[in-house]
Amino acid sequence: MIRFLIKGLIRDKSRSRLPIIVVAIGVTLTVLMHAYITGFMGDTMEMNARFSYGHVKVMTKAYAADAEMNPNDLALLDVQKLVEDLNQQQPGMEWAPRIQFGGLVDAPDENGETKAQGPAMGIGLDLLSPNTKEIQRLDLNRSIIRGNLPQAPGEALLSENFSQKLGVNPGDDVTLIGSTMNGGMSIYNFTVSGTISFGVDIMDRGSIIVDIEDARMALDMQDGASVILGFLPDGFYDNHDAKQLAIQFNSQQNYDEDEFAPYMEALGQNSMMGTYVQLSEVWSVYISLVFIFAMSLVLWNAGLLGGLRRYGEVGVRLAMGEEKGHVYRSMIIESFFIGLAGSVVGTTFGLFFAWLIQVYGIDISGMMEGASLMMPTVIRTRITPVDFYLGFIPGLFSTVLGTALAGIGIYKRQTARLFKELEA
Repeated sequence: MIRFLIKGLIRDKSRSRLPIIVVAIGVTLTVLMHAYITGFMGDTMEMNARFSYGHVKVMTKAYAADAEMNPNDLALLDVQKLVEDLNQQQPGMEWAPRIQFGGLVDAPDENGETKAQGPAMGIGLDLLSPNTKEIQRLDLNRSIIRGNLPQAPGEALLSENFSQKLGVNPGDDVTLIGSTMNGGMSIYNFTVSGTISFGVDIMDRGSIIVDIEDARMALDMQDGASVILGFLPDGFYDNHDAKQLAIQFNSQQNYDEDEFAPYMEALGQNSMMGTYVQLSEVWSVYISLVFIFAMSLVLWNAGLLGGLRRYGEVGVRLAMGEEKGHVYRSMIIESFFIGLAGSVVGTTFGLFFAWLIQVYGIDISGMMEGASLMMPTVIRTRITPVDFYLGFIPGLFSTVLGTALAGIGIYKRQTARLFKELEA
């Protein structure tokens, strides 16, 4: 019987073409929307992780208590050995020492006198090592406005807006005035190799990026680092895995005896990003469920109307002596195959459009000018295993449910009235 019903759907386009198109459109939108929500929320977390927090962050216990103030007097020491130990414990992860500091950047004139100066937020990271991944991680090549990346020790990048405020250009010298790790005064000269723009006001207002070895020299932090950022192997943040890693690492430390012992914090445990991580987990589910429910109503209604439009056909079949149960079951089976075909087609198109946006993205940089939060300027979807079967929930279940509800009327039909209905 199933083969007979399938042939009937294929040959009678009026019974299959429009319902399959409606189901396919609904499933396509469901898959695409879920991939969009997952991608956008994930990109915001990844952007903050790459710049500031990492998927996990290693620092001293004392530093963690006042991390917002960047207390480099409480920073990590013997960083090279610590990174080697971390690589042995978690060989699949990537570890990146960073120095976060603040200071005053002074721009001299041709006579060596102060021309302009302003406060800056500084980042020291690995820019000069042959195999460094920090340049790619922060997408520095694409962010260059003028000049180029540092090629030698003593060179620095300034944010474009900050360089214009100071009136300096690539090739000019600037002086960083700050405090060393031991509380002394630090004065260190840099040559501006280039200017950079992140499209985020908090970064573009005043920032300087230098190689981590230069930062160590300037701040008297030999083999030291403010934090060591860790990134999970697959490149995406997983809150459960990151928290388990932090718990495992911290359980091996003795903070009662040494407040400068290394302490690991997951992104979801951070006071700034923890709330966003929790919201992203909850709201991604809520938004997806709301959209699935809305599409389910649409497809349920389509199945219901399709069943109601076939009451004339049902009447003829009953008048010819076909059993009500057989008619009802055949309609359910037909709706199942319509929902299955529409779900397969819709999932295919949804994944295709999601892949296009994931690879090429949608540039919204014009909308992000003046933003004070670290938000992605290119919207990208993220295809996850859920997207391969998510569309079948509204596509298959709702279509069958609509037909099942409409078919209940079959059992209420009175055979004595069929001929009057057919004559009408």
